[in-house]
Amino acid sequence: MLQAETPLPDLLANLLGLGGVGVVGAFVAALLASIIVGNVMLAMTGVAGPWAKRKITAKFTDRIAADRIGPKGLGTIPADALRLLSKELIVPEGADRPAWDVAPLIVAGSAMLGFAVIPMGSGIQLADPEVGLAYVFAVASIASLGMVMAGYASNNKYSMLGALRAVAQNLAYEIPLVVTGMSVVLFTGSLRMSEIVAVQQETLVSIGGLAIPSWFAIVNPFAFVLFLAANVAEVGRNPFDIPEAPTEIVAGFQTEYSSVYFVLLYLGEFLHIFLGGAITAVLFLGGAAGPGPESIGFLWFVVKIWAFFLFTQWLRSAAPRLRIDQLIEVGWKGMLELSFLNLVLTALIVGVVV
Repeated sequence: MLQAETPLPDLLANLLGLGGVGVVGAFVAALLASIIVGNVMLAMTGVAGPWAKRKITAKFTDRIAADRIGPKGLGTIPADALRLLSKELIVPEGADRPAWDVAPLIVAGSAMLGFAVIPMGSGIQLADPEVGLAYVFAVASIASLGMVMAGYASNNKYSMLGALRAVAQNLAYEIPLVVTGMSVVLFTGSLRMSEIVAVQQETLVSIGGLAIPSWFAIVNPFAFVLFLAANVAEVGRNPFDIPEAPTEIVAGFQTEYSSVYFVLLYLGEFLHIFLGGAITAVLFLGGAAGPGPESIGFLWFVVKIWAFFLFTQWLRSAAPRLRIDQLIEVGWKGMLELSFLNLVLTALIVGVVV
């Protein structure tokens, strides 16, 4: 098994000579590393939300989309940021503050916390705890709390409906998501994210000189499909966009939000999509593994999470929305049983073969 890479804070501490400063040096290095990773993810989200989403959807629906500001419409990104941030923040009458104020921060912040343990390749990983996978599932699920707070505190029936739908959906699909992820843990014997990636860098089979890596998407495609479906439900994309459902409940839990609060909710939505892609890449697609030297691993990691984003946008254009009763039935009567079946079969294979 390959050795885990040195976490980015330690690399920065050694590079900047902060190793001998003690706790203060470690804190400064961790802060700088967090700023680097956070800004990279925010930059990708800034491109995905106002520009890439529109252009991709336009391609699927035979339209042009954003093309008026800047080359290829890239000027839409700063223009939209300025437009949204300069809007008046309208607080609904009867809103339950500070819950209404804190909810957007929870939705966006929970996704940012998840990236703390993701091994992105090229030495980019903030921390590598032994319970990394459990941690990332735990912090990602905190977003449900933010949605409930937003819906309840808005004093709006449509918002409340969106919040209730969000809770029902996350309960129905988060359990299959975690159980399917545990089947990967049975193969690796570890919750540490770097070790899960390292196991997948071993060669599964060699055909005509071509080495096929032991990515878990190849080893267990059934689990990969289950995890992908549950992941799409977790990030709330079609056919699972029930908590927002614009044609039914305006915008669901975020109906009453405007200005910078809307930006935070919108940001959180896309951050969770990228986090979902990052978790999928780590568990099933070999993390940052790809052709070429290890130094370009981060580029391969970015390609994989953008591929997941493209997949969600394709579903958004191609898949019709399920009814809430259909969504719950698929989750509890289909995904749950299949995820436990996959876990049992994986345990038998590991116990007998491995």
